Amino acid sequence: MEIKEREQVWQGGVSKNITFIVTKDCQLACKYCYLVGKNEKERMSWDIAKAAIDYILERENDFPQKSVIWDFIGGEPFLEIELIDKICDHIKLELFRRNHHWFNSYRFNFSTNGINYDSEKVQSFIAKNKEHLSIGITIDGTQRKHDLNRVWKGSEERGSYKDVVKNIPLWLAQFPGGATKVTISSADIPYIKESVLHLYSLGIHEVNINVVFEDVWNDGDDKLFENQLIDLADAIIEGEYYKEYACSFFSESIGKPLDAEIDNQNWCGAGMMLAVDAAGNFYPCTRFAAYSLREKKPIIIGNIHDGIDNNKLRPFLTLDRTTQSPQKCMDCEVASGCAWCQGENYDAADSDTIYQRSTAICRMHKARVRANNYYWNKLFRKLELEGRREEYNAIHKKQTEKPC
Repeated sequence: MEIKEREQVWQGGVSKNITFIVTKDCQLACKYCYLVGKNEKERMSWDIAKAAIDYILERENDFPQKSVIWDFIGGEPFLEIELIDKICDHIKLELFRRNHHWFNSYRFNFSTNGINYDSEKVQSFIAKNKEHLSIGITIDGTQRKHDLNRVWKGSEERGSYKDVVKNIPLWLAQFPGGATKVTISSADIPYIKESVLHLYSLGIHEVNINVVFEDVWNDGDDKLFENQLIDLADAIIEGEYYKEYACSFFSESIGKPLDAEIDNQNWCGAGMMLAVDAAGNFYPCTRFAAYSLREKKPIIIGNIHDGIDNNKLRPFLTLDRTTQSPQKCMDCEVASGCAWCQGENYDAADSDTIYQRSTAICRMHKARVRANNYYWNKLFRKLELEGRREEYNAIHKKQTEKPC
């Protein structure tokens, strides 16, 4: 089958996301990482992985989604590349043997720190699975910003920028449309503009960037954040980067009042996703595993031996904006595009509830909206004055067709 045809198959329907926590180890100790329980001991075995795959594929009617994303995380997933290779081979074989409806409608998805991306074993895996792979390398921007947080385990003074950036050309050659994910915490706000432009200069055309959901923000951070985004907006518009590059901070779909008929979905897929750890436990999302939680006990919805307990899963299926948001969020004039993490909601809640939304990023979202309005107003004026209204309309159409 041609790649184009395979893409058409993949596009049909909503995909199921199934995550293997293959290891809780990582070469790095990123200062903003939400994984508070990383360790070298909890590594998934082949027997656990195989049992999880077989459990899922034997219950085809319980997983009716037309496509599936097999997601591999850690820690750093490529530390377990031999296990992952074996897992993916088994998945492919079983999908074929069972004539499963996910056959040829699947993706293997990775978010990696990029350190061992060029290793022989990782490259062999990529060559074997290229047409069904999605790989994102996390690089935070300039060396100054990246090394501020993304440091080697056991050495806060040793940043990882040089170890990652050397593999960016190889990654982009293999995945030309590759996107990176940038995380913003309080300490690195001053480096947002220079970092996004630096990533563009490396050839990365899509920069997905977000602030951490945890309550780490200081007084005045929102104003600094807004100023950095305005400076970035000026640079993108004046340099006409908007023609070929994207930054997720700027989107015309955010910063509007809620439409009750269409804006009541849950922001994330907790409960619709499925995660499995090294012990064979199932979770509604990886953020409900013990190593992701600071204050709360993990929420386990089953295991590979006893199966999924639908009574434990059911509360997650009732989650939407209304069931967990305070009234101030529902009435907020710039509510659209304000994100949340279901696991952080649970971890930060006053009790063991999943229905209490954390609002730690409220001021940061409002700052983003103000800068976003500045960006789109300036871009519109620029193209209107230059008689390029059709170009603006094309950009607007592209923005409204993609999710925030």
